[in-house]
Amino acid sequence: MSQDFDPLAPEDFDSPHADYARLRRECPVAHSNAWGGFWALMKHADVIRAATDSDTYITSKQNVVPKVAFTGRRPPLHLDPPEHTPYRRAISPLLAPQRVARFEPEIRSISRELLGRMVAQGGGDICEEFSSRMPIRVFNAWMNLLPEQSAQLAEVGRRYNVAVQSNDEAATKETSLKLYEMARAVIAERKARPLPVDQDAASSLLAARVDGQPLPEEMIVGTIRQVLVVGIIAPTVMIGSIAVHLSRDQELQQHLREHPELAEAATEEFLRLYTPYRGFARTAVSDVTLNGRTIPAGEPIALVYASANRDEDVFEDASSFRLDRPNMKESVAFGRGPHMCPGAPMARLQMRVALEELLAHTPRGFSLAGDIVPTRFPEIGALRVPLKFG
Repeated sequence: MSQDFDPLAPEDFDSPHADYARLRRECPVAHSNAWGGFWALMKHADVIRAATDSDTYITSKQNVVPKVAFTGRRPPLHLDPPEHTPYRRAISPLLAPQRVARFEPEIRSISRELLGRMVAQGGGDICEEFSSRMPIRVFNAWMNLLPEQSAQLAEVGRRYNVAVQSNDEAATKETSLKLYEMARAVIAERKARPLPVDQDAASSLLAARVDGQPLPEEMIVGTIRQVLVVGIIAPTVMIGSIAVHLSRDQELQQHLREHPELAEAATEEFLRLYTPYRGFARTAVSDVTLNGRTIPAGEPIALVYASANRDEDVFEDASSFRLDRPNMKESVAFGRGPHMCPGAPMARLQMRVALEELLAHTPRGFSLAGDIVPTRFPEIGALRVPLKFG
C-alpha cells in the first residue's frame, strides 16, 4: 500500500507537528508502511470516535504503535471492557484528585532538591537531571515501595525510559523484564504484609474480587508492571517540551514567573500543545470508513492525540499558546473513553508543581544551551534539553 507519511524519517522538535498539520489538511486518515504497516487518525473527531467506541475499536490486540509489549499482558490498558474494569476500579480511587493532593509537599520537596542542584551548577539537561528523576521518586512514594525497591526502580526505570525513547529494542526488553521482577516482588511483599486498600495499589488489586474470585495473579503482576512506568516517561518528555517552549518565549516565561497563579491554566495549555504521547493504538473488529478511506479489520490504528490537540477545526489558532481557552475540555491529552488515563490528576499535579518550581528557581530566567534531542514514536517531544540558568 502507498505510504502517506514516514514516522521513521529524521525529525526535530517541531517537524512532527508540521507534518501532522499537513496530514490533517490533505490526508486525515493516513497510512504508513513502518513497523509492518499501520493507520493513523489525525483529526480530533475521528480520534474521539475511535477512543470512545470500544466495541468497534479494541485495544486488546495492540495498544500502541510501534508494538513494544514483548512479555505478558498488562491490564487495564491491554484489556477491553468489561475485562479491564476490575483493574481500573482497584487503582483509580488511589489516583483521584483528593488522594493525590497529599503528595504535593513531597513533589515540591523533590523538585526543589533536584532543581537546586541544577541552579548550583548554572543549568543542565532538564530531562536528564530533573524530569526523568522526579516522577520516579513520586511513584516510589505512591506505590509505598521499600527503600531498596525505590532505589531499584530509580535505576531500572530511568534505563527503561531511555531505552524506549531511543528505540533500543534489546535494552527495552531487558529492562521490561526487570520491571516484571520488581512487580512480582511488590506483590509478594503485599501478600506477606498487606496495606490498607485505600492507600496501596497492590493491596487493592489483591483484595479485588470478580464473582467472588480474586484477580489472576499474573494479571495483577502485569498491572503493577504497567503502573511502575506509566508515570515515568510522559513527565520526562512533557517537562522537557515546556522548557523548550519557555526558552523560546522569554516574555511568556517572565509573565508566568510573575503570576504563579496562572500555573494551572498554563499546564493545561502545555498539555494540549505538547501532548507527550502521539497516541495509543486500536484495532477495528470490522472494516471502518473514515473521511472517505476504508481501514480493513484487524489492522493497527494509531489515535494521534498529539495531532487531534492541534486540530484547527476545534482549537482556534491551534499551534499557539493561549491561556484559558474556553474549550479546553476538548483536549485529549489524557485520552478519552474507557481507557482515559486514570493517572491524569497525578500527572497534572506533577506538571504544575514542576512548572512553578522551575520558574521560582530561575528568577533571572533560563534559555537553551545546546541542541534539543527529540524523542520518537510512541512519544513526542523532548528527550534532552540543555538549559542555561540566568
